[in-house]
Amino acid sequence: MPSAAPVPRGLVVAAWATVIEGPEQATELCLGGVATSLPPQCGGPRLRGFAWEDHRGHFEEASGVRWGEFAVTGRFDGTTFTATKVGPARQESVTDEPDFTTPCPEPPGGWRVLDPATTTDESMSATFEAAAKLPGYADSWIDSSRDAGLDQGEEAVQDPRKATVNVRVTRDVAGAERALRKTWGGALCVTRAEHTDRELRRIQDEVVDLPGFLSGGASMGRVEVGVVFDDGTLQRWADARYGAGLVRISSVLAPASG
Repeated sequence: MPSAAPVPRGLVVAAWATVIEGPEQATELCLGGVATSLPPQCGGPRLRGFAWEDHRGHFEEASGVRWGEFAVTGRFDGTTFTATKVGPARQESVTDEPDFTTPCPEPPGGWRVLDPATTTDESMSATFEAAAKLPGYADSWIDSSRDAGLDQGEEAVQDPRKATVNVRVTRDVAGAERALRKTWGGALCVTRAEHTDRELRRIQDEVVDLPGFLSGGASMGRVEVGVVFDDGTLQRWADARYGAGLVRISSVLAPASG
């Protein structure tokens, strides 16, 4: 596993992140997760070269805590981030998000309820529990996109009769569908995956030792990993060890452009 320092000495890096300061908390740059309380809770390296009075109108205050989203450029020595440029963060466009739509083609006659008695919230829960016990289980999710645009309110989207249960397994797709039909009478899509949930969780447990590790999770057939900084070394290591694309490394700090 790579053991290089998270950020090369002297490299100028940039991040869009939360800056926070509290009664018992110095001004810090939150490189990891942010708890969505009021005020929010997060932490990170000490931030120098930042003055709140220079950014009025771009931060909030509550219970003695100040916080805001900022684009910060500077140098990080592993414990302190020294800013050379700070500005308000723009909304970042989200790309390459997991696709939770149903991969199966619509059956002849459309998606229909085959058995109303087993198309309930209770039977849906039982179906997901049964799916997790299937040989080669990979993942499962609910697709409510068929309700998109309908003016029927939130309750309609949550109606199990209008949802599609999606399950993926690495083997015996037909057998898995037969097993799930014992508990689910609504729309069902069972497809094949490359890796089981157990395999992905094993990888997830391994990558926590990566330099600068911040977060990790398995979703839709791959492992997402957040780190403080990656110049490509960590991603190349992950591709070589697990196969290209199975583990995606996302870096909070990136080399500053310009």
